Amino acid sequence: MKSKNIISDKIIMLRKSTSGSVYDQTTDGSCKKLYKRFLVIVNVVGSPGPLRFMVNEDDLVGAVIDATLKQYAREARLPALGSNPDNFLLYTTTDATALNAWEAIGSSGGRNFIMCKKVLVQKPNMTTTDQFARSEMMISDPHRKKGMINAKWKAWLNRSLSLN
Repeated sequence: MKSKNIISDKIIMLRKSTSGSVYDQTTDGSCKKLYKRFLVIVNVVGSPGPLRFMVNEDDLVGAVIDATLKQYAREARLPALGSNPDNFLLYTTTDATALNAWEAIGSSGGRNFIMCKKVLVQKPNMTTTDQFARSEMMISDPHRKKGMINAKWKAWLNRSLSLN
């Protein structure tokens, strides 16, 4: 009779833990929620595909960036990013502002994220104290100007050929 009770308790615990929350049975027989885990999908700018892994709801954004860099290196993806999580920003796919490294990942409400490398932007009239870091997403694409030059060249060629 005792073995049947243990098996039914394990089935109940399994049913409760399939929701993503992990439970621990206390001494009085009630279940206590330990933490909530969920799947995050992180797209790294310049990477061939997203990274997927489980995190706790209370994990910090900085820890998620660190875990992303470790998994990226473990999979030997290119381009090599480095290992310093301070050089990266994490964005939700629904918001254009970067997440603070000290806030909980669960507080953002999202499960899909974009990770970008910080870029130091220096304007001509800026002192070193006025420099600020921005992500690659916020800086204009260098290939865009090349495309504009090609478009002007093609327009000039079309005009000159149609003037016959």
